[in-house]
Amino acid sequence: MSDSSITITLKLFAAYQDAYGVPELQLTLPPSTPVGEVLDRLVAEHPQLAQWRNLTRFGVNLDFVEPTAALQDGDEVVLIPPVSGG
Repeated sequence: MSDSSITITLKLFAAYQDAYGVPELQLTLPPSTPVGEVLDRLVAEHPQLAQWRNLTRFGVNLDFVEPTAALQDGDEVVLIPPVSGG
């Protein structure tokens, strides 16, 4: 295994799943990529997601984390957009 990249599983919900049309993505990233950069990448690919950027919470391996949390190989990442209704 190379130290030059890590692979994560990104679970997509709500607007993110709508944009990509799939429930999850496998992403290859540089080691220790901050989880917030994953969101930046999605917004770059689907600019309509920008409206959720400041409202989205981040989960890594079932724990809420800050956008600066560094990702490790094999992490499962969840982007949690605001949910309407109640």
